Amino acid sequence: MAGIQMVKYSEGDIILKEDEINEYLFKIINGHAEVYIGYRTDHEALIKILGEQSCFGELGMLLHKPSIYTVVAFSNVLVMKIPEDSFGEFVKTNHQVVLNMLRNTTETMLTFKLHIDLLLQEIENGNIPNETTLNNVKKLIKGYGIYKSIDQAVYDLKKKEYNN
Repeated sequence: MAGIQMVKYSEGDIILKEDEINEYLFKIINGHAEVYIGYRTDHEALIKILGEQSCFGELGMLLHKPSIYTVVAFSNVLVMKIPEDSFGEFVKTNHQVVLNMLRNTTETMLTFKLHIDLLLQEIENGNIPNETTLNNVKKLIKGYGIYKSIDQAVYDLKKKEYNN
């Protein structure tokens, strides 16, 4: 299929960088990769490790939005890079990719809801989260690409409560 590329990455190479717009869906053919938010910062958090047949980068490919995470080659990795204009044709013979993307999206949505519910419960109970909890929430909120800071999230939450 035209436009699809096979690319090799060495251990430690950055495959996809947080906050950069990427125009490809990546499918790991061989090897493993790590997914981080806040990569190489004080707020670095390893989210998961991806293996063969795993896909990532759909946010950039489908919505032309900056990546919410960095993907780093954990070992030597061979990936298939699929541009948006080849995606439809690719899906015709690779239905499992779409199912994997839907599973990843669903997992992210459920995890997001769980974290938001826990945070709201803490706030509703009048608890002031400790520094570790606040740092974890900062990572999560930034990881979901919703807010660039916890201050903005808290501001919006208080504004919503005030208006209700």
